[in-house]
Amino acid sequence: MSEHSAHTPHPAPSEPAEQAGHGHHPAMERHCDVAVIGGSAAGLAAALQLSRQRRGVVVVDDGTPRNAPAAHMHGYLGHEGAAPGELMEIGRAEVRSYGGEVLTGRVLGVHRRDDGRFRLDLTGGHTLVARRVLAATGLSDELPAIDGLAEQWGRGAVHCPFCHGFEVRDQRLVQIVTHPLGLHPTPLFRHLTDRLTVVLHDPTGVDETAVDALAASGVTVERAEVRRVLTGPDGEVSGVELGDGRVLEADAVVVGSRFRARADVLTGVGLTTTAHPTGAGDVLAVDPRGETSVPGIYAAGNVTDPSLQVLPSAAQGSQVGAMIAFSLADEDLRAAVRRSGEEADWDHRYGGPDRAWSGNPNGTLVHEATALAPGRALDVGTGEGADALWLAEHGWKVTATDISGNALARVRAEAEHRGLAVTLVRGDANDPAPFGTDTYDLVSLQYGSFKRTPDRRALRSLLAAVAPGGTLLVVHHDLSPLSEPVDVATETRMYDPEAFVGVDEIAAALAAEPGTWQVETHDTRERPAGAASTHHVHDVVLRATRRAD
Repeated sequence: MSEHSAHTPHPAPSEPAEQAGHGHHPAMERHCDVAVIGGSAAGLAAALQLSRQRRGVVVVDDGTPRNAPAAHMHGYLGHEGAAPGELMEIGRAEVRSYGGEVLTGRVLGVHRRDDGRFRLDLTGGHTLVARRVLAATGLSDELPAIDGLAEQWGRGAVHCPFCHGFEVRDQRLVQIVTHPLGLHPTPLFRHLTDRLTVVLHDPTGVDETAVDALAASGVTVERAEVRRVLTGPDGEVSGVELGDGRVLEADAVVVGSRFRARADVLTGVGLTTTAHPTGAGDVLAVDPRGETSVPGIYAAGNVTDPSLQVLPSAAQGSQVGAMIAFSLADEDLRAAVRRSGEEADWDHRYGGPDRAWSGNPNGTLVHEATALAPGRALDVGTGEGADALWLAEHGWKVTATDISGNALARVRAEAEHRGLAVTLVRGDANDPAPFGTDTYDLVSLQYGSFKRTPDRRALRSLLAAVAPGGTLLVVHHDLSPLSEPVDVATETRMYDPEAFVGVDEIAAALAAEPGTWQVETHDTRERPAGAASTHHVHDVVLRATRRAD
């Protein structure tokens, strides 16, 4: 695609200029098959399932997982003791390896459109349109109002014997009971240590039979309010101060939280939470497939069940992702179509009445191609075709490809208007043979990318299209600004470069075959003059020649 914007464009998923440069980010609208709200275990597991089903998946994550205070997670087979963030990084990489995007941002609300799809409103004024929505938003823990407790939450103050029990074994534990469910894990903690004291901070509704059984088994039971959790000079828990001034020495505190499902973003589609049977909080109710009472809205993870650890949350997310895949496939079968989320996203960009780009060819292409003898050229991701048309005007026999039929219709109309011959091919770079079997003297990829796959199918097809002695020219935005942090409260980053094959990966593939490729240029330059937009200032330019046989 030639990106010389005449007005604020919809973003191309390959590298929207608004996200690649500095300054204000104009509002954008993206389209996908499935929008996943929440990028922890459940959301990423679902996204992985769906991406492997060739669905367009966009995960929006604001970086506030329930287990953020925990330094380690336990009970996850194969990842025992790993930091939660490490697992999330692995999960994101796996999702991205199949072309799923993980956006840093925040969903503000979800609404159903007249066409049956869902509109997600994001911070920064952006929107995401999806056929299905998965809420993997988790829970918020509400701690009792006890001084010093919040500061120790997830460290010296724990709630789950499976998550943290082994780590506090044989220690002095003080369990603070604040609601009827509070005694539920007590027998497990009693088994882990013989130095357990239970404090009935709020005995309302507590099963007195269970209390008597604990006392009879040797557990010390105190009926008193807790004033505060004490810490020593090292910052670790040292005791619990009661309302009467007594101090119970402790190495760790056990306390059960109340919980609230993070489901406020779904009120726009009429969804509300339901009370959990324990009375300790609320959850989002789903059927066995993970679908809520609103068709097309699914949920997985702690937002549906507060007892799920990371491993079962991921398992549930994987299962619900599969159910969503079945739902989409059945819908497509009834309509006798094979829909592509990527195609819908691109077609939206070129579906408006106005031209998305300025119509000017990319200045780097003009600079690099002017010295080449005209021959056969392949313009990959041609967009509205400014580069393809310029090549045709300068004697090249041009084949232009794009996933968007709307974009190619504009190229066709402009070519006919100018009396130029351009062969147009509609398809995805990840199709089995996206460029046919022909080879070309010039293969041009201007500000375009394609989704990753583990077998690197699209990249192999791109390189195979270059004829012996031919030139590969790739121009990419300099994406270094995307490494800057985002304030999710005010902005959502609408492009995930790690889900796409980028210029550095292409360069690495060329370097791996020095007997086949000669890299002539791989550098960063100022963007050439002629673009109407000014927010993007640098390009990465890669030019290589396939060595003649």
